[in-house]
Amino acid sequence: MEDNNLENMSAEERSEAILKKYDREFAYRRLQGPLLKIVSALAIVWSLFQLYTAGFGLQPPTIQRGLHVGFALVLIFLLYPMRKDDETNRVHWYDYVMVILSMIVVGYLLMNFRALLFRAGAYTTVDTIIAAMAVVIVIEATRRVAGPILITVSSTFLLYAVFGNHIPGFFAHSGYSIKRIVTYAWLSSESILGIPIMVSATFIFLFLLFATYLKKTGIGDWLTDIALSLAGHKVGGPAKAAIVASATQGTISGSSVANTVGTGSVTIPLMKSIGYRPEFAGAVEAAASTGGQLMPPVMGAAAFIMTEFTDLPYITIALGATIPAFLYFAGIFIMVHLEAKKHGLLGIPKSDLPKTGKLLKEKWFLGIPIIFIVTLLVKGYTPMFSALYGTMSAIAIGIINGFIDKDIKFGFKEIVEGLEEGAKSALPVVMACASAGIIVGVVTLTGLGIKLSHGIVALAGGNLYLTMILTMIASIILGMGMPTTANYIVQATVAAPALISIGVPILAAHLFVFYFGIIADITPPVALAAFAGSGIAKSNPFKTGVEAARLAFAAYLVPFLFVTSPVLVLVDATIPKVVIALATALIGMYSLAGAVSGYFRTPARVWERLVLAFSGLLLVNPSYVTSIAGVGIFAVMYFIKHREEVKLEKIEGEKVE
Repeated sequence: MEDNNLENMSAEERSEAILKKYDREFAYRRLQGPLLKIVSALAIVWSLFQLYTAGFGLQPPTIQRGLHVGFALVLIFLLYPMRKDDETNRVHWYDYVMVILSMIVVGYLLMNFRALLFRAGAYTTVDTIIAAMAVVIVIEATRRVAGPILITVSSTFLLYAVFGNHIPGFFAHSGYSIKRIVTYAWLSSESILGIPIMVSATFIFLFLLFATYLKKTGIGDWLTDIALSLAGHKVGGPAKAAIVASATQGTISGSSVANTVGTGSVTIPLMKSIGYRPEFAGAVEAAASTGGQLMPPVMGAAAFIMTEFTDLPYITIALGATIPAFLYFAGIFIMVHLEAKKHGLLGIPKSDLPKTGKLLKEKWFLGIPIIFIVTLLVKGYTPMFSALYGTMSAIAIGIINGFIDKDIKFGFKEIVEGLEEGAKSALPVVMACASAGIIVGVVTLTGLGIKLSHGIVALAGGNLYLTMILTMIASIILGMGMPTTANYIVQATVAAPALISIGVPILAAHLFVFYFGIIADITPPVALAAFAGSGIAKSNPFKTGVEAARLAFAAYLVPFLFVTSPVLVLVDATIPKVVIALATALIGMYSLAGAVSGYFRTPARVWERLVLAFSGLLLVNPSYVTSIAGVGIFAVMYFIKHREEVKLEKIEGEKVE
């Protein structure tokens, strides 16, 4: 029945229905009348507050973060129903109660922040009650906007803080009172109002606003058109265009699902039109869109949170993540190419595609905001400054585009709408950061992070590869169904210390857990990005998830590559070292892609696939001996298959004659 309903919808309605089904943040009320105006006004005021503080100076930390959380809580309880299936679009009495309670707990914090600072550790009964209410309100708001998985994790950590002293073994702690736990969670700067919310209240909100204006000004569509014009006519063209488009656009978004639906609404129907199986079309878009969050400069806002957890400069993280991101997309690109060759899938005729020269000649200026913001970041300006002026440049370019292209409407109305939409897009991120802050607070309070890292290392016997495998499993499980920002925060707190403790460079360790936390979005059984892609492709969701994981198989090796060869994240790097490591990594991924796809110049036999897999695995190890052996085996196989390809082409030519 549901599939039939989707069939009868327009493309835009179908995209919205899919987002609502697979991404909790899009299951909001469609308000009408005076309440709609109130919500719109609140969202606009929030955006203006964020822009004002970015331009004229931040408020004291408690004020800045408290107001940030306060705006989010009020908007969430007005916009998001208690039950996901509540489609009445009515705000119920209990929603208003939650709004009032949210205003009370935030108002109490803001009005008493100096007094609370002075009596830290000697909180009153009223302080404790307010703190307990705040924790419950944050968890409920997170459940409404982000779904049950994140609150299950954060609630489990809270229960550990309460009852951990009753657990036998090395997980036990000395015990903490309810008063100590809730006041630490709400009234300290180490938990809900800690680093995650600090980053959200400064950098992340502004980048989400920037992303909103990229979409409203038509810049996002222009980037997709360029991707199609560059790759659409190649073998498997629409799939390759999907990869390019997702790489360029997905970096700013913090949602794999939103990325998948946004670019997939264009690329998936194109893929199907030239003969791609629905499962394959949905899987390509899901795998590529998920990778968008691994792409510098923004990395779904994780780059800025990573600077706080690692104490590394932003530019170090952005540059260090560049080669791994390239390898991720290269792995998917290779798999798509081999699949297209295997099944004879051609591209779209050039005559049916946008012309690259025309796009660049007529709309070159649309690239200015992206170039501008990247330039500011690379030159060392703060992310907040860069996002503020990047947003201003996007608005200016939108106005210019509106004058040049009469089909584009961008004026005062669209600018105000952008303020509203940007604020609404920030709601799931804010609550993800707040709930992840609870987890960080419990880990800090109880010392759980150190215990977990020691436990993983002990279980692996100190072996690097076993430690990586166990950390990978933990990262994928913790990342299933969680928003990007919360996902990384949890990984950085719980999983990364295990790798760091055995000598893995801090950047490589944090990127390792970040990658596998993100890849959870295309890893069955909870592959939300793949499920969203299947909705557009009208394919089986689970089969699409399996296909997406298979397509990204070579990319699953990327984190292992940069941990064993840290030069790939520019640690102790020289140009020769980087070139050699990158070349061997690409050859290894090509070998493994051939083994998994069953195609390497020509269809691969079983023994050939085994040899290719062996060659690829040898190249994961950074030693010269294994690298030379792996490249040698690859070269022999390439020569054998090339000769076979030439023979097949000759036979085909004779048949045609």
